[in-house]
Amino acid sequence: MDLFTIPTPSYVIDRAKLEENCRILAGVMERTGCKILLAQKAFSAFSQYPLIGRYLSGTTASGLFEARLGREEMGKENHVFSPAYRDGEFDEIVSLCDHIVFNSVSQLRKFKPRCKDRSVGLRINPQCSTQEHAIYDPCAPGSRLGATRDQIDESDFALLDGLHFHTLCEQNADALSRTLEAVEAQFGDVLPRMKWLNFGGGHHITRPDYDLDLLESCIRHVQRRYGVEVYLEPGEAVALNAGYLVTEVLERVENGGVTTLILDASAACHMPDVLEMPYRPPLKGSGLPGEKAYTYRLGSYTCLAGDIIGDYSFDTPVEIGDKLVFEDMAIYSMVKNNTFNGIPLPSIYEMAGDGSCRLIKAFGYSDFKERLS
Repeated sequence: MDLFTIPTPSYVIDRAKLEENCRILAGVMERTGCKILLAQKAFSAFSQYPLIGRYLSGTTASGLFEARLGREEMGKENHVFSPAYRDGEFDEIVSLCDHIVFNSVSQLRKFKPRCKDRSVGLRINPQCSTQEHAIYDPCAPGSRLGATRDQIDESDFALLDGLHFHTLCEQNADALSRTLEAVEAQFGDVLPRMKWLNFGGGHHITRPDYDLDLLESCIRHVQRRYGVEVYLEPGEAVALNAGYLVTEVLERVENGGVTTLILDASAACHMPDVLEMPYRPPLKGSGLPGEKAYTYRLGSYTCLAGDIIGDYSFDTPVEIGDKLVFEDMAIYSMVKNNTFNGIPLPSIYEMAGDGSCRLIKAFGYSDFKERLS
């Protein structure tokens, strides 16, 4: 089977592209000596962890379940950050993770005695916004993410092995460079006392226009000036452009001069970022509205009126039964999907270098029912 013959809806992981991304990231590690971890919040398809683990240093988690997954399925260096840890879960998290990063000094002071020999860090907020999407800006005024310098007592630094910042989202190295200036201005005096500095995620390292030279210059600067080990934890960069969502056209409806194609894929259920950011996902063989001869609005068969993916144009008419292929669907898709309206979860396939597709996991009624009571 290939992209256009597999059952729909289905996510398809492009294994060749995934490995290409991993090679780029491994090159950064080899040239600089930094460590790069997979941020599982973006991509947790653990069937691919043996491949990713051949190139990257390990995984990073946002809580207990991701920490378990990283330890069980990749088994390399395992980090965790959470805005707040639950008392009843913390000891298990300690047993699974090598680095434990806290979000606030109160959590640091509370849990530090239970961290045993683990490396302990604190997420800092350099108060340096560099992006446009407010929903993904951890440096916005009033942010709950990261401690500002005025919130940290001098004695707190003695409890730490490292500092962590995460301020970027889908950005190039120029945003990292500006952020580092703010980090150094506010925390440069304590960095020589640290063992490591974690640059967090949001680095689009594997996209074609990414400035690898500037990234590596930033890494080397921090290593040489402060004598610390540098970590990065991208999620999107690992699986960027390494996946598809294949869907079938179920129906065409007309209203007010707009022709809508109703698909068996859903923005709300299968690609929530389309509505949350929002953004218009790339679609193979399509153009902007009016760019090509036939323009359609693409929507889902949920009952949510706003479950609209966007307007696209095509060279030829799109008919009921046709397959459409959304691109860049490996990231923040499988990890965020849901069964609203009883809509089935897409199957997961792996695509080999020759274009053939192999089923990894199929979902059914029991997956919907067992999430309920």
